[in-house]
Order: sequence, then structure tokens, then C-alpha cells
Amino acid sequence: MLAERINRLLPQTQCTKCGFDGCAPYARAIAEDAAPINRCPPGGEAGIAALAQLLNRPIIALDTECGLHVPLQVAVIDEQYCIGCTLCIQACPVDAILGASKVMHTVLSNDCTGCDLCVAPCPVDCIEMVDVEPFREWTRNDADLARVKYERRQLRLNKTPASLRTSENTDIPEATSAQTEQPAPSPSTVAEKQTAVQAALARARARRNTTA
Repeated sequence: MLAERINRLLPQTQCTKCGFDGCAPYARAIAEDAAPINRCPPGGEAGIAALAQLLNRPIIALDTECGLHVPLQVAVIDEQYCIGCTLCIQACPVDAILGASKVMHTVLSNDCTGCDLCVAPCPVDCIEMVDVEPFREWTRNDADLARVKYERRQLRLNKTPASLRTSENTDIPEATSAQTEQPAPSPSTVAEKQTAVQAALARARARRNTTA
């Protein structure tokens, strides 16, 4: 299948910079002539050349509106400011962030694809992308491992009812009927949680302003 052959050439960072929800949807779009081959910043010139060879198309320059090809980076969490909101965990496509609600999070640098999807959701701006040192290129082996982790995560999420998904990076057993029939939280409980989150955000920002 052409789309699968194209997908094998993509870096599997699942960064969505191409404008699609992941590498596989982008591969399908290319196969259907619905997208050009130059919309993958992580793949860079080498990725474009590989796609051009496979598809017998001319090599074209990277579409910089999708981003620039940069050295391999990983996410780093400034743990002193992390409030344990789990938003970065939910955003990570390969389960490369460990943590739980109200518990400090940390990034597994060997698993991070550098997609930077965790940066924007962080409400206290405590995540940054840093260059991998010593410098190295993203390899085919890296891509294969990232794809396995991404597909494993997708399988787990698809098997788990949305109401029972947690932020932990562990396999989640399928819910029992008793679990799925839990009553919705009362308005007062929701309000209390929102108040607690806002208070945590205020404390984190105050600490950052003090040390800036």
C-alpha cells in the first residue's frame, strides 16, 4: 500500500506541523495527491528527497510555513514550577512524560520525539525545548521506536472509555460496568477543583516573578 510505504519514510514524531493529525494521515494525503511532499520539518531535506525518490517526483524546498528543520530537540520540564496539571502528559503522543495529577512531571528524554506538543498546553510555561547534546540526527531506528510507542498509546486510548482515561503512562485496563456508571461530579466539586487549579497557577507565577 502506497500510504504505508510513505509513512515508513516519515520521522514518526507525530508533531502535526504538516497540518495533519500525525504522520499516517499525512502519508495518506500524499498518496492521494492531496498534500505535497515538503510539509514535514522534522524530516527536512533528506525526508523530502526520500519521498521524491519513492514517488518519482521532483525534489522541492521545505515549506517553511510548516516550520524549520532544526537540530534534534527534547522537552525539559522545569520541575520547580510544575503544578502537576497533567496537560503535557495528555498532549504527548508517545507517552514520554511521567507523572500524575498534582505530582511533579518529568520527561523521558530517550523517548521524547521533540514534537513540542507539550509546550503550548503548559499553563505555567515550565517546559522548553533544548538541543540534544552531543548533537545527533534522528535515525530510522528512532522513528520505528516512536511509531511503536505512538501506536501503542493510540490502542490504549481507543480501548479506554474517555471518562476513565487517566494521565498516567501505564496501560489502563478496560472498565467494568460499575466504573462506567459513576455519577457526574457536582457543580460544587467542579468549582472547587477549578479554584484549586487557579490558586496553584497563581502561586507558580508568583514564584517565577520573584526569581526572574
